[in-house]
Amino acid sequence: MPFETSAALLRTTGAEGWTLVEPLAYHGRRDRFVVPAGFSTDLATVPRPVLWLVPRAGRYTLAAVLHDWLCTVGIATGAVSSRDADGVFRRAMREAGVPVVLRWLMWTGVRWGALADPQRRRGWVLSAPGVLVISLLAAPLVLPPSLLVVPGLLVYGAVERLVSGEAGVRPWSSRR
Repeated sequence: MPFETSAALLRTTGAEGWTLVEPLAYHGRRDRFVVPAGFSTDLATVPRPVLWLVPRAGRYTLAAVLHDWLCTVGIATGAVSSRDADGVFRRAMREAGVPVVLRWLMWTGVRWGALADPQRRRGWVLSAPGVLVISLLAAPLVLPPSLLVVPGLLVYGAVERLVSGEAGVRPWSSRR
């Protein structure tokens, strides 16, 4: 197995944050990457409207932690390019047994994320044909349920603000 361990020991650091407690080592084709203990991650960075399809954690969790590190430290130090980081992510997911459609959807998502990030944008055009084709093929599967989720999220957010007092209403606990 390319990862030296089959699990990562993580400590929660808030609502969506995690810190790696022990180093996580991955052996690539040519390189060995070690994510050090203390590295902060959000696991899989997934937009809320598609959490129904891709939860923040799954078979891909180790690959997601490695990808977060590659996209920050790996790119900053010149160890990998953005395209390489995303390619290692896809390969690590394949090695972890992530189903083919899911891993290509996740790869497409991180490539779109690279386009939106000035630090990761360089070389995006080389991935554009594949990203666009997969996006078009996936749209009928992903968009309809996601579009149904968005109004629910908006209603939930409004109710949460109302109940918590962020909408100018005192919270229930402070009323007498």
